[in-house]
Amino acid sequence: MTDDLKLASAYNRFGLGARPGDLDHATDPHAVLARQLSGDVGANAFSGLPASTDYLHREAVALAAARQNKRMRDDPGMSPMQDDAAPTPARQRRAGRGELREAVRAELDARYRHAATTPDGFAERLVRFWSNHFAVSLDKRPALLYAAPMEREAIRPNVFGHFDALLQAVASHPAMLRYLDNTRSVGDDSRIARRLSGKRELGLNENLAREILELHTLGVDGGYTQTDVTELARAITGWSTPAPREAIDSVPSTAFVFRPNAHEGGARRVLGRMYADSGVLQGRAILRDLAVHPATARHVSNKLARHFVADDPPKVVVDRMAQAWTRSGGALVDVYRALIDSPEAWAPDARKFRTPDDFLVAALRAMDASQPIARLQPVLTQLGEPAFTPRSPAGFPDVTTAWSGGDALFKRIQAAQRLASLPVTPDPLATARIALGAHLDDATATTLRRAESARSGLALLFASPAFQWRT
Repeated sequence: MTDDLKLASAYNRFGLGARPGDLDHATDPHAVLARQLSGDVGANAFSGLPASTDYLHREAVALAAARQNKRMRDDPGMSPMQDDAAPTPARQRRAGRGELREAVRAELDARYRHAATTPDGFAERLVRFWSNHFAVSLDKRPALLYAAPMEREAIRPNVFGHFDALLQAVASHPAMLRYLDNTRSVGDDSRIARRLSGKRELGLNENLAREILELHTLGVDGGYTQTDVTELARAITGWSTPAPREAIDSVPSTAFVFRPNAHEGGARRVLGRMYADSGVLQGRAILRDLAVHPATARHVSNKLARHFVADDPPKVVVDRMAQAWTRSGGALVDVYRALIDSPEAWAPDARKFRTPDDFLVAALRAMDASQPIARLQPVLTQLGEPAFTPRSPAGFPDVTTAWSGGDALFKRIQAAQRLASLPVTPDPLATARIALGAHLDDATATTLRRAESARSGLALLFASPAFQWRT
């Protein structure tokens, strides 16, 4: 592969897509990627957004208001206000839902604005890979406010650190704790279970423990058993978030709390190793060992290689990445370097079919345009990949067959037409050179030259086979 083709791959297959000037101002494809393996990963772009602790406080206040409204509805004597402009319970509920929607919208606006404009597309792709690896869905109401903050607070600060730190940060974030129900998990032999025995139905919830083992670390074939799942679930009982009563008067100091009363004491055995009864540290010790387990190194390295190289990545690339993982104790930069240092990762036949999110972001970057999430989310939904809304904790699929069916391609053509109708209508051939670089083929270029208008040319470009692939 020539350096021109490699440079286009650095921006498109490893990054989120080339922007105007990218391919003109760089000459060393490897250096383009290596330069991005440090830094704050766009932290400044999100500095004005509320922290999860702020959202916990807002939720507590809103919940208190909702309960007051219910009491007013149930007791007419508590509803003295007759003014048409007075804040009736219905109006307050609508206002509360509106505030919630606005907060989520602001989070997603910032995320997609940054994706469309950042010069560090490789770093941003890594952030989005980890968000999908540790998938949380907006569909689950308790996690709604926290999915995007988890990316800001747990993933971005750790994307160039050790996997252990990333895993610990995600597993103790309110988004994951709520999405996988760990906030409701109570040890069968915990103090609170014994106290409330016969009065309330409490119990162990294994959702988070199961997904940590199956999805986040070892993988489904990683050698764990149902006993390991149960033992890990017991070890992380008590991992929770501040309750509304703890967050209503002021913003809590932390979004993670450990509740000893809900924790099941005792030593735990996971994957054959005993972990002493040490409260919150017991679960953290297990996660630390899982993060450097050889099965984790293999499972996650394979996912990374599949995301960046090909649906069926070369075994030698995965081997090098897993070896770097084991050798470094899960230092992610070492794993990324093993990826981009592998000649096979730059082979001419290495390519990935763009997911809908990739497709949309790459088009915006090529046009040097940014759009609010209010316009992007309907398109992403139509294409089957609405932001932060995977169908399961496994995240969105990352293989061609999931996105290349006939109906999916028809909808992608419709999306290409909608993208071409944006107020920004640059020259389609120039846009193709920006987006595809040396990968622009003669047939696509000829088609664009013959387009009836700039808009039809852009639609043809975004619908073309050349644009559908991260080559």
